[in-house]
Amino acid sequence: MKTLNTLFIAMAFLGASAAAQATDSTFAGVTYGQTSDKIKKSGLLSSNTDHLNTDGIIHNDGTYGIRIGQMNDQGRYYLTYDNVSNDHSGVKLRQENLLGSYDVFYPLGNTTKLFGGASAGLTKLSQESSGYSRDTDTGYAVGLQAGVLQQVSDKASVELGYRYLRSNASTELAEHGGPKVGTLRLDSSAQTYLSANYHF
Repeated sequence: MKTLNTLFIAMAFLGASAAAQATDSTFAGVTYGQTSDKIKKSGLLSSNTDHLNTDGIIHNDGTYGIRIGQMNDQGRYYLTYDNVSNDHSGVKLRQENLLGSYDVFYPLGNTTKLFGGASAGLTKLSQESSGYSRDTDTGYAVGLQAGVLQQVSDKASVELGYRYLRSNASTELAEHGGPKVGTLRLDSSAQTYLSANYHF
């Protein structure tokens, strides 16, 4: 329930912000990038998996996302969902982020802007390894992003960005019908991404 309340608060905040900025234009976009995670493992997991390199599970892996928001000449509000997964040494993880973000623009010319801002929302971490019971957990996500936005026409823009997030989502490894092998906890994520945006 606490997770749902947090999500509703974030969505209400974005909605109120959009209403307050009635002259803003709406945009929607798709993103593709690469994500690398820092994942902490319990001592039990380390001893049971021959010192598994958990930072190698999601490392420079393809990340797909969608976004929608409002923007003007000074900045923008937007909601983003993205998804990344990979497996390493028999352990498969999936990470899903739902983030509300705000960026401030710094113009470099008529069509180019630098941006920087903050994000907050939810991260869902799922353990989907073969031979283990599936397990999921949802935690908070907070972080910062920065990049460059290029307007290519009245209706389209592209951007290159970097986002860093901290989280506390965790998941367990347990063999089917067996004891717990250990725990994985997502500490941070770093993502470099490209986005194509359409303006309404």
